[in-house]
Amino acid sequence: MAHPRGKRFLALEAGRGGPTRPEHRSYGSEPSMTPTSPPTPLFDNNLMSDPHGVYARLRQVSPVHRTTTPDGAPVWVVTRYQDVRAALTDPRLSLNKANARTVGRYQSSMPPELDAHLVNMDPPDHTRLRRLVVKAFTARHVENLRPRIQASTDELLNAVTEQPADLMRALANPLPMVVVCELLGIPAQDRRDFRRWTNTLLGSAPDAAVESRTAMREMHHYLVGVIAAKRARPTDDLLTAMIEARDERDSLSESELVAMAFLILFAGYDNAVNLIGNAILALLLHPEAMTAVRDGHTSVRAVLEETLRWNPPSTLGVRRFALEDLTIGGVDIPAGGRVWVSLISANRDGQFEEPDRFRPERTPAHLGFGHGIHHCLGAPLARLEGEIALTSLLKRFPDLRLAVPARHLAWTPSFHRRGLMELPVVW
Repeated sequence: MAHPRGKRFLALEAGRGGPTRPEHRSYGSEPSMTPTSPPTPLFDNNLMSDPHGVYARLRQVSPVHRTTTPDGAPVWVVTRYQDVRAALTDPRLSLNKANARTVGRYQSSMPPELDAHLVNMDPPDHTRLRRLVVKAFTARHVENLRPRIQASTDELLNAVTEQPADLMRALANPLPMVVVCELLGIPAQDRRDFRRWTNTLLGSAPDAAVESRTAMREMHHYLVGVIAAKRARPTDDLLTAMIEARDERDSLSESELVAMAFLILFAGYDNAVNLIGNAILALLLHPEAMTAVRDGHTSVRAVLEETLRWNPPSTLGVRRFALEDLTIGGVDIPAGGRVWVSLISANRDGQFEEPDRFRPERTPAHLGFGHGIHHCLGAPLARLEGEIALTSLLKRFPDLRLAVPARHLAWTPSFHRRGLMELPVVW
């Protein structure tokens, strides 16, 4: 028998219809490279150590950059704000991997059982699945989670007693995992495994494909078991509500059910971790902004929005595949070509006044959570977690400061995410 309270988590309308195909058009007036130029390297240690500097040069000399991914697949990287914004809503750029003409080693490591989720889908399937879970992530519903998030934050900060303290380990890493696991109904004793799997999937090591394949299959095996347990004994959480949508209404397939649970856990964790860490660092690097927040002249929400522009948690949007020959920035991209849009580059473009300065007072207009129908579903939850984490941290430790010079901080070795490995502080 389905759990009756689970129904409140879902909006069950089924989406219908897809985008119409526009006439051939191009955007971006300045050519970057000739279509016949050979790919030039991009994804190397320089990009991981100095993404802002590398992308600043690309915006000037090669704004639509033809290169290869670490797994050897050809790719076009779009770097300018207007081009990125247009690409994020262009229906000729598909998220469905079936439209790819080239396949890299890492791309093929995803088990088919975990493929059927939102970031691999176009309308109408994307519309149908997003509507199933969007109600759980609306600002109104997320606000109801505030007391639970606050209690978890207080518990974590109560444990911060010794200095220096690593705020990534003490706060930024554990808080989002607690929240997303409670939302889905994942037992507390299993959360450490999810953190390990997620970190493996986001790694950039030479053997990442093998390790990622193992992690994904372990996650799949675990999620199948959790779903079976919740079918036998329903609880009041989002995963139970998704099971009801599967079993009672046939609104999604079994593989879609498992894959959506995987996506919510994976994406709901990592973006929030790095948003919290990057926002704390931004304040530590800009004492005047921290003082303005403490004095009530600048809101924590403004700090988070400027962090999403100035140093976003995701550097690249979800890869896309051209459905037809198209032109971006004077560069021809063939049908089936893989396109990556650089969010971190677009957010530092000349679209913004003094783009390299951290200015929380500016009007938010960033692409830190994407744009269009694929705008990050969990953005309201990540913002609330960040707001509570920063507000509570500054209240508890008003004279917080870095324990090491900023140049000694280590960033996660990844081309897709921008996050600190450690954030040592004293007070």
